Amino acid sequence: MLEALKNGKKIIVTGVGKSGAIGQKMAATLTSTGAPSVVLDPVNALHGDLGVATEGDIVLALSYSGETGEIVRVLPALRRLSVKIIAMTGHARSTIAREADIHIDVRVPKEACPLNLAPTSSTTAMLAVGDALAMVLLDARGFKKEDFAKFHPGGSLGRNLLYKVVDVMRPLKQLVVLNEKATVREALSLWNIKRSGAVIVVNDRKKLAGIYTHGDFVRGYQKNPRVGETLLREVMTPRPITVRVDKLAVEVLNLFEKHRIDDLVVVDGQNRPVGLVDAQDIAKSKLL
Repeated sequence: MLEALKNGKKIIVTGVGKSGAIGQKMAATLTSTGAPSVVLDPVNALHGDLGVATEGDIVLALSYSGETGEIVRVLPALRRLSVKIIAMTGHARSTIAREADIHIDVRVPKEACPLNLAPTSSTTAMLAVGDALAMVLLDARGFKKEDFAKFHPGGSLGRNLLYKVVDVMRPLKQLVVLNEKATVREALSLWNIKRSGAVIVVNDRKKLAGIYTHGDFVRGYQKNPRVGETLLREVMTPRPITVRVDKLAVEVLNLFEKHRIDDLVVVDGQNRPVGLVDAQDIAKSKLL
């Protein structure tokens, strides 16, 4: 399957009844993870729909019994199109299993149905194997979160995967950035102007040294009313938790949850601050 996909071919999934329904889900999962797939109705296949198949494609034929008449009848026509057939059945000696190039055994000891008739355990097994195939292909092809996002641009899933940190952060011009030798009083005066609840503290090389928040000030004032004269480097939180500006925005959610913080400094590759993400910014961006 991997070789066929690399050659620009597709996966054709065919089945009837409950197996057909499972096949539709398989095809959807494969397509959404970068493996182009289509569903072929075996009944209509012999009446023109075989045109969907081209040489080198992979046909995934689903039939728990392995004797589904509609699929058995279409197999010779598929053979003439030079496609490779992978059968997924519960009977290794069935007609479909024998006619396939590769057989995947999804046999179960018994259906969940108390009458042992309705396809239940067998369809679950078939679905699980289909998902496993999709994930193996995803991993083998190096499919990444960014690739997944391209195929899921709608809704919260697409939004979470497409947004970068730069899309949700507050830029430096909206923040208070001071040298570590500045005083808490200087930070307070700028907070009132910028309406920011934190000051990003940098060293002489403009690299991140720490962070000092309004909460830090309140706690410090309770212990020392003259905290305003203190240098930021003496009261700041050194080496704060940071996130790279080029990361996906969902990484911010993970860091907030893991470290239980309200302010996250955004840095570039040289550890220079470029912005800040406040917990309130996440709520406004609807990433939650």
